Amino acid sequence: MSRQGAHIIVVGNEKGGSGKSTVAMHVIIGLLRQGFSVASVDVDSRQGTLTRYLANRNAFVKAAGSDIKCPDHYTVEPPKGYEQGADAEPDSAKEQRLRLLLEGGFVNHDIVVVDTPGSAGKLSDLAHSYADTLLTPINDSFVDLDVLAHIDGVRMAVMGPSQYAEMVWKQKKVRAERDGGSVDWLVMRNRLSSLDAHNKRKMDDVLKDLSKRIGLRIVPGFGERVIFRELFLAGLTILDLKDAVGPQALSKSHLAAREEVENLLAAISLPGAVARP
Repeated sequence: MSRQGAHIIVVGNEKGGSGKSTVAMHVIIGLLRQGFSVASVDVDSRQGTLTRYLANRNAFVKAAGSDIKCPDHYTVEPPKGYEQGADAEPDSAKEQRLRLLLEGGFVNHDIVVVDTPGSAGKLSDLAHSYADTLLTPINDSFVDLDVLAHIDGVRMAVMGPSQYAEMVWKQKKVRAERDGGSVDWLVMRNRLSSLDAHNKRKMDDVLKDLSKRIGLRIVPGFGERVIFRELFLAGLTILDLKDAVGPQALSKSHLAAREEVENLLAAISLPGAVARP
């Protein structure tokens, strides 16, 4: 990298079911395949979806004798034997571990990808404050858009930012005060349907207005595809499928899904990033 420390990509959204862990996994594997050294951090110790996804991947590697790439993975759970002070808050050990992981910058890695919980909390706030790139997947509906902004349903106008948008704005200021850094906020419309064009147009208009108001970029998202859910159990991504089953087994839907992931990776700005030889 052109600067000291890793580029930190945080995948965040305070609404569950938006596909954060699927996005995080595909970004991780996509960047590994581009030659970057990647570490991953699962902040959601309760659900641990990314951790389970990678455990499935390691099991696949062991069973199949495959040489597919895997990141160096970490969780915020303190190591065994760690004793917390009697007066400390329950989550303080996790906050301390996360801070040490992120401030250390993983000097041996180019990029760190952080998967956050689908709810508000101190750990999520802390992770957001270290983001160089913030990726927020939302399902393509006004129900999910409410996590970013409150919308007037009659005029289809943005009335104001939601609690999550306000939290992101606050953590941007924390980041600027701490090290002068900035956050590139990308919102991706996930689970896009080929139908309901009227809803898509309304979402387009509102998101364009929102992007100007709170400073974010709208980037390509993933379609509603069964393949993304099926690959979880094998720990694979759509980018691995060609090597795992052979190019002749890929359908048009698979190729379209792969293109969606590649478009997302192309939208992430990695200033001065050069993959390690």
